[in-house]
Amino acid sequence: MSELLSVLMPFYNERGTLEEIVRRVLASDPGVPLELVMVDDCAVDGSGEIARRLAGSDGRIRLVCHDRNRGKGAGVRTAIAAATGTIAVIQDADLEYDPAEYRKLIAPILAGEADAVYGSRFLGGAPKKALGSSLFANKLLTGLSNLVNGLRLTDMETCFKAVRTDLLKGLWLTSDRFGIEPEITARLARAHARIVEVPISYSPRSYAEGKKISWRDGAAAVWHILKFRFRP
Repeated sequence: MSELLSVLMPFYNERGTLEEIVRRVLASDPGVPLELVMVDDCAVDGSGEIARRLAGSDGRIRLVCHDRNRGKGAGVRTAIAAATGTIAVIQDADLEYDPAEYRKLIAPILAGEADAVYGSRFLGGAPKKALGSSLFANKLLTGLSNLVNGLRLTDMETCFKAVRTDLLKGLWLTSDRFGIEPEITARLARAHARIVEVPISYSPRSYAEGKKISWRDGAAAVWHILKFRFRP
């Protein structure tokens, strides 16, 4: 079977960055053909119209629209269901994660050395612009996830997750919001998937620039980690 990379991009109110990140995705060179599966989570800032225009201009883009705002996790699940590639990678619709790094992200899967690859923001050193509280929360959540799932990851909360699509479609995923990150990790661990990490670059944005995750999501992640580890 020839390889195809499915880039999964749910978005909500990302008018300021959407066109640029789509341009970067389509200009990337992962070493295999790609499709971009965009999911409009009922955006109200005009980014949905931008996505429709972009989808009409490039056959590699597939656009799916939610009829109501459901959250990032629901967007990821919708994109997984629509993906037709052999490998899937999750891509946020802002500019924090660089599509130019797809090639090294999927290389261990192509080589048969991994079922899933996490792009770690911390293997090459913590992001210089990251706030101390965010860094601490990430390490705390990753440590708890490692403890209950028997893993040794450095960055469980990273958006950059590449997974064999057949494996990803077989995971029982239910999260609607940011709980999707610990849920995917717990489900991969229970499936005995081979997970490896590779270092990636990271350019964090501030809340003023549109960042949506909050301390409430971090607190909820603790519950999600425990729930998804022990839920059948």
